[in-house]
Amino acid sequence: MPTPKRRATLAVTALTLTTALGLSACGASDGSAESSGPSHTVRTYKGKVEVPENPKRVVVLDTAELDSAITLGVRPVGATKADVGKDFLGYLPKKDLKGIENVGTIGQPNLEKIAELDPDVILTNGSRDAKNYDKLKQIAPTVMTESTGREWKKNFQVHAKALDKEAEAKKVLADYDQHVTRVTRSLGGERTAGSLETNVIRFVEGADMRIYGDGSYIATLLKDVGLGRPPIVDKATAHDGLMLEVSPEQVDKADADILFYTSYGDKQKSGEHDALDSGLWKGMEVVRDDKAHRVDDELWIQGIGYTAAEQILDQLEKFLAEG
Repeated sequence: MPTPKRRATLAVTALTLTTALGLSACGASDGSAESSGPSHTVRTYKGKVEVPENPKRVVVLDTAELDSAITLGVRPVGATKADVGKDFLGYLPKKDLKGIENVGTIGQPNLEKIAELDPDVILTNGSRDAKNYDKLKQIAPTVMTESTGREWKKNFQVHAKALDKEAEAKKVLADYDQHVTRVTRSLGGERTAGSLETNVIRFVEGADMRIYGDGSYIATLLKDVGLGRPPIVDKATAHDGLMLEVSPEQVDKADADILFYTSYGDKQKSGEHDALDSGLWKGMEVVRDDKAHRVDDELWIQGIGYTAAEQILDQLEKFLAEG
């Protein structure tokens, strides 16, 4: 016989998932899904949320939430993907992604599919799913952080609390701090690292090139290692310091001591191919010095979290370490 929570889920799935239907499918007086059995309180962007202890059926709706779950040893039952037809991010271990159901694309989750999975908890953020929150919480307790990106470390702690993995999270943080120390030392210490002006750019299919600012996830890693940033980064104020957009024909604005570059989409259509074939690119000091490194977009830009960070630290050391 179905449990009360299962009956609620089936009711949501059978209807069209309007707010009113969500309310009728769940019995909580405030219109939120209730968990039976022991629970714990998680402080979220949307207030306090009661989450079942040691939740087993987890749905994640963005790349940072997926990274957090995998990092903490939790395999979600469902997750969104970055785009239709794409796989889950390639830097994550394939064995840890096996069996995860696709529940739509980021920012456009399929609520019926989520409900069918009968989750114990849903992890997401306001940047992607603020508009979906009222419906999501009818399906299961929904732990939403305010944003993604630069706040990834704070968000990870919220995810760890929601998943009852706080002890595991402490080890993750300790390992990361030790790794950062090793990388900084391998670069010649804090003073040497700080003297290296380091830039990150992304060519984007259908949009301008992006120079990533101090409000980006990748910038937090550069800062942790102690790397310096070029003056152009001060102009990267769009979206709370995330980036500065310039045309690929202005690629020389990204010149620095060290440059990491990537493309979102086809590099022929993103502008990367033409930019790298231009005299401006070939004339950049960083290119002449052979200090421009192409990196994987899924890892450096799309992936947000400690599993991604550990791999990026390895690559920073490989690219930049003395000797």
